[in-house]
Amino acid sequence: MKKILMLVGDFVEDYEAMVPYQILLCAGHSVDTVCPGKSAGDTVATAIHDFEGHQTYSEKPGHRFAVTADFASTDPAGYDALVIPGGRAPEYLRLNEEVLAMVRHFASAKKPIAAICHGPQILAAAGVLNDRHCSCYPAVAPEIKAGGGTYVEPAATMDSAHVDGNLVTAPAWPAHPAWMREFMRVLG
Repeated sequence: MKKILMLVGDFVEDYEAMVPYQILLCAGHSVDTVCPGKSAGDTVATAIHDFEGHQTYSEKPGHRFAVTADFASTDPAGYDALVIPGGRAPEYLRLNEEVLAMVRHFASAKKPIAAICHGPQILAAAGVLNDRHCSCYPAVAPEIKAGGGTYVEPAATMDSAHVDGNLVTAPAWPAHPAWMREFMRVLG
């Protein structure tokens, strides 16, 4: 059993938070969810992103997702791995220096990191993508490149995952089976 930290925030993508959370719990892992400015027992609002034939995804209201640990007292050294879901939350979470410091801890310690969709925005802002290969939602590709990483184009069906050492990335929730399978393999 591994102890895993998941970074969430308001308007995190619903499936990209809830489904990995449940998969990891079902596999016997312990998962703490944290959000800056929130404590255990609080919730974040989620958004459901869907692919309906428009030029980009659509967004609908999601559910309330539970925060299970206090962000302010979270010590990343006590965790074996990190999960960063996508949605709109990464665009503002990447502005929080404490979030970036947490991400840098996992990267420098070479602990497993799983990021999906817009989650790699946080990796780019933390400066941990130099010479790394990373998949993400295609609209995030310029940030991957600007952050020193190499963008890995996803499958046309958005169901692919990419592994670069301890980093497991994917473009969107259709990749959950591949993304979580690879992440659990990297977890050991």
